[in-house]
Amino acid sequence: MAILSPSILSADFVNLESEFKMVKETGAKWLHVDCMDGTFVPNMAFGYAATKSIRAVTDMVLDVHMMIDKPIRYVDAFCDAGADYLTIHVEADTNENTAEAIKKIKAHGVKPGISVKPKTPASAVLPFIKDVDLILVMTVEPGFGNQKFMADMMPKLAELRGMINQYNPDCHLEVDGGINLETGETCKKNGADVLVSGSSFFKAEDKKSFVKQIEG
Repeated sequence: MAILSPSILSADFVNLESEFKMVKETGAKWLHVDCMDGTFVPNMAFGYAATKSIRAVTDMVLDVHMMIDKPIRYVDAFCDAGADYLTIHVEADTNENTAEAIKKIKAHGVKPGISVKPKTPASAVLPFIKDVDLILVMTVEPGFGNQKFMADMMPKLAELRGMINQYNPDCHLEVDGGINLETGETCKKNGADVLVSGSSFFKAEDKKSFVKQIEG
């Protein structure tokens, strides 16, 4: 059984509260919130103030993805804003600071995650794998929606599933980037149990069916 985490980066920004209600009505339980600083990735979106506003109007699980340079500076703020899962990038800081950021997240009672870009090897998560609740594999270059799914990430996904099974079996393995019904099945076959979908979900004619097929 998988979990769909619809990415609000593809939602109607003018009517976000209505969009959140619609997502919940489809049966999805998570919302994926992409937070970008314009430095770590070449785009900007959703800071901790926006995350706090989102938390105020929905009780869904907030799956917050920090695409932010030196995230240790902001993890307290995002935790206080209401994140349920808070994922930071292994490439965004030193291993020492990343480990400290994970400790800070856990101290807030929030579930920490670690993410890797396409060019980053699976082995980069090993120093943190026992301390996180989620590992996120990017199947596009982070920063923009509507990118083509990178099928060559599947060996890395499968490798990480093996590592999770060995070191931290309760950890989620999430994928983000170009996820539709077809690519979602491919990701599940390679070990993913949380799938982020933006444009494919929000453009689907039958969103309830989309959720059932992804999660089934």
